[in-house]
Amino acid sequence: MMVTKPVFDRLGFWLWVGSFLIVLGLALWSPDAHSVVHIYRHGSEAFLSGQPLYQVEVAMGYLYAPAFAVLYVPLLKLGPHLGDILWHMLGFGVLTFAAMRQVRKLGGEEQTWPLSFGLFLALPVSLAALRNGQATILLTGACWSLTLSTLEGRRAESFFWAMLAIIAKPTAIIMLLLAGALRPRLIPVLALAVLVVLAIPYGFASTSYINAQYHDFFRLLTSMTVDPTGPFVPADFTAPFTRFGVPISEFDATIVRVVAGLLTLWLVLQFDRRLDANIGGLAIFLAAAFYMCVFNPRVEQNTYAMVAVPAGLSIALLWREKGAGAVLWSLAVLLFVTGLTSIDGRLHDLFHPWFRPISIGIIACVLIGWLWTRGRQNMPAAGAVVHG
Repeated sequence: MMVTKPVFDRLGFWLWVGSFLIVLGLALWSPDAHSVVHIYRHGSEAFLSGQPLYQVEVAMGYLYAPAFAVLYVPLLKLGPHLGDILWHMLGFGVLTFAAMRQVRKLGGEEQTWPLSFGLFLALPVSLAALRNGQATILLTGACWSLTLSTLEGRRAESFFWAMLAIIAKPTAIIMLLLAGALRPRLIPVLALAVLVVLAIPYGFASTSYINAQYHDFFRLLTSMTVDPTGPFVPADFTAPFTRFGVPISEFDATIVRVVAGLLTLWLVLQFDRRLDANIGGLAIFLAAAFYMCVFNPRVEQNTYAMVAVPAGLSIALLWREKGAGAVLWSLAVLLFVTGLTSIDGRLHDLFHPWFRPISIGIIACVLIGWLWTRGRQNMPAAGAVVHG
């Protein structure tokens, strides 16, 4: 750490903030350029005018719960400039808050450095999603805070973050299921959060209209499958196979997703049991984010921002505890370089969409393996008796 500390003690954090300020400037200059926020505006406009929200046949466009359209209305009313700025700030603020909260839980004498270095490593992968204003950024921060609040048994906080995560993207249900498995006593709270999100739209439109939107919404969710001939190009674990001419069938892909889901559930339960509370949240969220990126059939390249920040903090934590080494340098460089594969059109064409599931998969698996080893080292010996 002695090599990097003088440089990254604060520089990485200010690069993170400074890059976001540039993003805000670009969003203010041209709200619809390289942005998906216009989709959110169109969804709210359709909701206010009583028009259908979803295109079920093509499974593209607006892919969010009706509650998202309701809660985006205030930003819509503020206009494409101020509304977009506030939307970008919301996602960035929630994610940065979650990262800072995690670093505080990790403790140690040096807390500024892991945050700064971790955010620096995650910046290239996260920057495109930040620039586009994608709800993935809000989803990441909300799911991360939900993980920490769940492990601490905070009911009100868990309810709030669960609601925000589900509103951000329906894939948050994966994190809610994991949270319920980790703390079964919070299942009523998590279930209530889902019910409240489902009920919100009924306060702002007719029952028949909302029922029709939910009918299309659930049809949309069940119709999202691996289809290389469709307009959507998945960047999940199937992408490398498709790119190199050996596509995986939908049935086989589903089997892999189910097995990976069960393995992730077992893994987070083991992390909860083996690791101390300070590092357990990071390990659990890293594993969950890895699953939600690599094994999500609707993942795209920018979705990998979800795993970038926890991976960056994990590398920084390992660096702080073990010191610099070849493996850590390799992981740090790989994470940073992964985000640079789209800075040029030719590089993007070469590496999209197959490279990120491989590179992020390598990084996440090595870090999860290290956390697992750490958990085994903390386990008491068989037959040991605790006196006290």
